[in-house]
Amino acid sequence: MTAKRLRRSDSFLGVHFDFHANEDSTKVGEGVDAAMIEAIIAKVKPDYLQCDCKGHRGFSSYPTKVGNPAPGFVGDPLRVWRDATAKHGVALYMHYSGVLDVEAVAQHPDWARVDEKGEPDKKAASVFGPYVDELLIPQLKELADVYGVDGVWVDGDCWGTVREYREDVLERFHRETGVKNVPRSPEDPGYFEFSQFCRQGFRDYLKRYVDILHRHAPDFQVASNWAYSSQMPEPIGVDVDFISGDYSPLDSLSTARWEGRCIACQDKPWDLMSWGFAHEYDSKITNYKTVTQLCQESAAVLALGGGFQVYFTQRNVNGAVRLWNMDVMAEVAKFCRARQAVCHHAQAVPQVVMLRSTHDFQRRNSTLYYSSPHMREPLQGILNALLETQNSVEIRMEHNLLPRLKEYPLVILPETEFLEPEFKEALVDYVRNGGKLLAIGPTTAALFQKELDIEFAAEASEQTQWLDCDGRLAGLKAVSRPVVPGPKAKVFGQFYLCPGCIYPGADFEGDTTPAATIATLGKGKIAAVHAKLGERLLKSGDIHIKRWLNSLVRELFPTPLAELTGSSFVDVSVNRIGGKLAVNLLNTLGQRGYVYDEVPPVGPLELKLRLDSKPKQITLEPEGKPLPFVYQDAVASLTLDKLAIHAVVLVE
Repeated sequence: MTAKRLRRSDSFLGVHFDFHANEDSTKVGEGVDAAMIEAIIAKVKPDYLQCDCKGHRGFSSYPTKVGNPAPGFVGDPLRVWRDATAKHGVALYMHYSGVLDVEAVAQHPDWARVDEKGEPDKKAASVFGPYVDELLIPQLKELADVYGVDGVWVDGDCWGTVREYREDVLERFHRETGVKNVPRSPEDPGYFEFSQFCRQGFRDYLKRYVDILHRHAPDFQVASNWAYSSQMPEPIGVDVDFISGDYSPLDSLSTARWEGRCIACQDKPWDLMSWGFAHEYDSKITNYKTVTQLCQESAAVLALGGGFQVYFTQRNVNGAVRLWNMDVMAEVAKFCRARQAVCHHAQAVPQVVMLRSTHDFQRRNSTLYYSSPHMREPLQGILNALLETQNSVEIRMEHNLLPRLKEYPLVILPETEFLEPEFKEALVDYVRNGGKLLAIGPTTAALFQKELDIEFAAEASEQTQWLDCDGRLAGLKAVSRPVVPGPKAKVFGQFYLCPGCIYPGADFEGDTTPAATIATLGKGKIAAVHAKLGERLLKSGDIHIKRWLNSLVRELFPTPLAELTGSSFVDVSVNRIGGKLAVNLLNTLGQRGYVYDEVPPVGPLELKLRLDSKPKQITLEPEGKPLPFVYQDAVASLTLDKLAIHAVVLVE
């Protein structure tokens, strides 16, 4: 008798295990028994478990009949996992490496991707080749048919896909596009078209295995790690069952804030995976994270409505789980479960939205997928600055922003260099009809030169200058462009150029140029920052620049629904759940090094909520504690004495 299992769309909490079996995995299954798995379930009470079945090395960690099994087995560990999870009503998903498969391409060189030098790739299979039909699909069918697992989490897929130079692929590219010469660098003609062709190759590969598996086993659920996320920011064109990704093991909190917002907009069930350990890739040193640290990382995801899972490794020789890690996970699970009712599947209330442009990504990202630092870091820096001045921020792409554009009081274009003409026109119409638009960066501003009513005094260049931040100067070395505002534009802030100034800095003297300008356009306003701020904000976190940027945001959007004061270390996420307003407050203090165990509480915090009518009651969750408030002039004002890690102010 087996208990009913939740589908991934209804699941909230999971634990992920993988170990990328290799040549040393000679006793796979030794120590893997029902007692081990039942101990995990009893301690953590997860909705699902994910365990390894094939890692990047290409060896399967169960006795597969269609793939490449690990060197040695003691019994059938996957049968043990499936029977134990099914008995307790816990779903079981497989960690399976897709495009990355060292063993497959070693045994079948004709399956390998070919690089720009004509050499077969020693790690990656070709998405255009027979690998998907000869190994991936048959093996996933085996998992569904023989073991009855609930689904698969395909690792090493979009982010393992790179440009393809197989002869048959190049011939097809020539035939479909008419481009004669093979573009091998960004400077070569046709490079963008070739990149798009290769991206379509991945989409076709993904669609092929997802569709075939859904037809073969309709209840089998599939996710491709990082597909339709910040790493693959595009419309969902394949019927994946959920979106998921494992974020940075070192810069976890910042990454979770960014990645969660890039996925939440896609209107699919989603979760993010934290690594249960900090792994330093260069030194190969691993240290396990604490309960406090993992609770804070989980809260960054829960505050956005997502599900959460944590990754722990299995032993390389035999695939057994280190049960002492489950004591930590059990405490994290309690923290998450306490918040499930007021967080899971919550939807953001439109406030500030930032564009993660599909078009810009595809034009400028150096890889097909997997965000290049020069594309990701400026956007993360701007997001961090907005969050650290207590703005409730969503991130959307063109396809899921355009239908809801009118709902947002403020749209921000963060250092975006390419926009499709139709989307740009939609943004201009949005402003004319009363919207507010902020372009950050000189290239972004140039896209709206006419609407901003500015002329350029020189070309953009990198220079050191000082930003007047309400009477204090903040140094900034960044690409900027001097502008001359027209009669419809007003200056907001100044850059002091101070040529020749050295340590300790500059003063309020010398030539100036506008730091930002604001123009009225129809019923709305359009503004631009004439320098790149993102990289500086990410790396320095300069409080003066953050506050200056926030003052510009407030000039455009003076009446946010939730306004918090008392600490700059609190992220505010305004959601709705079950018809109620849910204001999530996340304390981001604490990180000192890769592993930490203390998040100092912040408070008192003053919260103002702009509401059309007086609330019936306001409670602090998950405690269910009533919060006294004063309602006057359509504003509910209240005080929180202390915020530990995460809380939800729930308004009825």
